[in-house]
Amino acid sequence: MTPTNSGTPDLRYPIGRYAPPAEITEQQVEAWIDEIAALPADLRATVAPLTDEQLDTPYRPDGWTVRQVVHHLFDSHLNSYVRFKWTLTEDRPVIKAYDEKAWAELPDARGPVGPSLDALEALHTRWEELLRGLDWPRFQLEFVHPAAGPVPLSRNVGLYAWHGRHHLAHIERLVEREGWM
Repeated sequence: MTPTNSGTPDLRYPIGRYAPPAEITEQQVEAWIDEIAALPADLRATVAPLTDEQLDTPYRPDGWTVRQVVHHLFDSHLNSYVRFKWTLTEDRPVIKAYDEKAWAELPDARGPVGPSLDALEALHTRWEELLRGLDWPRFQLEFVHPAAGPVPLSRNVGLYAWHGRHHLAHIERLVEREGWM
């Protein structure tokens, strides 16, 4: 776990904050695509044994429940997939940001996790197919995020590989801390 300045683990960032490498290579992007492809099965294996009570447990004080994290992963990755499609079909599009905290409070974020796990699996299958079909110059195309500015697709692949590992680690660390293994 990532320690804080006080030496205690930072439950918000169990694998650390996203820090893209100074230079992103084709090999690095391929490794990130592998991570994106693996996430749905890893997430399903982690949450399948959990009870409804465990799914409704926050991964940290004042944090989302495991259930909300699963639904958030689908919502977030769906938004990213659409951003890739816009970037590949439009000239440097300005994307729309969304209020992820508000989305996590909507009724569908409190429902069964099965539909989001199934949808995430289907989404990642399509996303992986898209990413593996791109040549290297297309990974240099950018979208413009209203807050973050220009984002090349290569960096966004890394961000979402990290994002999946980040939230999976939230759940795995909770399972370890609670002894649910």
